[in-house]
Amino acid sequence: MGKPTGFKEYSRELPKKRPVPERVRDFKELYRPFPIEKIRNQAARCMDCGVPTCHAGCPLGNIIPDWNDLVYRNLWKEAIDRLHATNNFPEFTGRLCPAPCEEACVLSINEPAVTIEEIEKQIIEHAFKEGRVKPQSPEKRTGKKVAVIGSGPAGLAAAQQLNRAGHAVTVFERADRIGGLLRYGIPDFKMEKWVIDRRLEILEKEGIVFKPGVDIGQNVPYDVLKEFDAVVLCTGATVGRNLSIPGRDLNGVVMAMDYLSRQNRLVAGDRIEESGDEMSAKGKHVIVIGGGDTGSDCVGTAHRQGALSVTNFELLPRPPEERPEHEPWPFWPMRLRTSASHEEGVHREWSINTKEFIGSGDRVEKLVTVRIEFESSPDGGRPQIKEIPGTEKEWPADLVLLALGFTGPETGELVDHLGLELDDRTNIKTDGNYRTNVPGIFAAGDNRRGQSLIVWAISEGREAARAVDAYLMGRTELPTKGPGDLPRV
Repeated sequence: MGKPTGFKEYSRELPKKRPVPERVRDFKELYRPFPIEKIRNQAARCMDCGVPTCHAGCPLGNIIPDWNDLVYRNLWKEAIDRLHATNNFPEFTGRLCPAPCEEACVLSINEPAVTIEEIEKQIIEHAFKEGRVKPQSPEKRTGKKVAVIGSGPAGLAAAQQLNRAGHAVTVFERADRIGGLLRYGIPDFKMEKWVIDRRLEILEKEGIVFKPGVDIGQNVPYDVLKEFDAVVLCTGATVGRNLSIPGRDLNGVVMAMDYLSRQNRLVAGDRIEESGDEMSAKGKHVIVIGGGDTGSDCVGTAHRQGALSVTNFELLPRPPEERPEHEPWPFWPMRLRTSASHEEGVHREWSINTKEFIGSGDRVEKLVTVRIEFESSPDGGRPQIKEIPGTEKEWPADLVLLALGFTGPETGELVDHLGLELDDRTNIKTDGNYRTNVPGIFAAGDNRRGQSLIVWAISEGREAARAVDAYLMGRTELPTKGPGDLPRV
């Protein structure tokens, strides 16, 4: 513990954001530089608690008090070593994670939490600047070959861990660039894509082979998988939840990920052949249905495209600003969260349900909503939605973005061809060691656990790599966030 009184001497502070009028004119990241001394002061706020519950809040099991102390003491090399011991890609999580560790921080019981996520980001950026992030190739190869299908955070984490265990790893990605949701689902104003490319250069130098533009079973035969001793499916949960109401087929009613992916491609310099009018918010009244992170990303993107107005609908009631009593520390609380995109200007509506899209010709022009409330189910099940009579309302809507979450992975030809079993939520079914019902085939990330956080994806990739290594070699020495090795198999 670098400074026992640090939490009493320093207030929580984060880097300043660029002014709204400036940042909505581009897709660059939001934050201004943060001086080293300020980040060291923030690290000094860590209390080095007897029971550091931030560990429990972090799915990766990051050793947070250790690297906070090292940053305070200006030991940056040791800090990045400690951080990389549990997190393959802190430059991703330091920008994108919702920081459940901060909600579990002991200091947050009665003070603003330690700025854990920002310290994490500063550690990795300092390490890159100082040239400390270098390829780590294995000392020897095992002769085993592993295919990883999907190049999101789970796939990249599994690939790096398996490569470090000495296996020859090939990552297949059906999109034209590597990165999965990081590449095409996250707007550049949250994470510019050079951040991914910088890490990919390291991974390639470590020996991982990347094959973008490969859709197994479509443009490459399934037989290619016979070349590998094990296969890890990290294909994500990419099936968006739809809204089956009258008028859904009107032009201008768009799935959020289609909208975000298109804009990311434009920022990357791609030429989009089809007309961009349907997917552009410029000069339009935009309504985003869904109040989660994807909805927030749509709000920020619409601002940058020049929307006339942006409105955000959420089915659930407006959450409280403070931690609810029934969700005590250190649990993750369902409280009101205001993103940087919300700060740029948005009208937020709660307890509202969309009933119908109305258009002229084939294009949406407005939608109809009704206010709702939730009633307890007579059988003790999930609360039931009840419409409030007399609350119907029409809203102008030239572009409607459906950001309703994801129902699970695509379960089409690849899953059917491999003969994989699904669980009752249509996710790929695995046992406790990430093994599917087919020997040699493993699954990790959102396609196994459902839509989740980036930290869970990286954690799943790391743990699945341990399971694959144990399957191939009879044991594994890859690190785990839990005690002990996997049993011999």
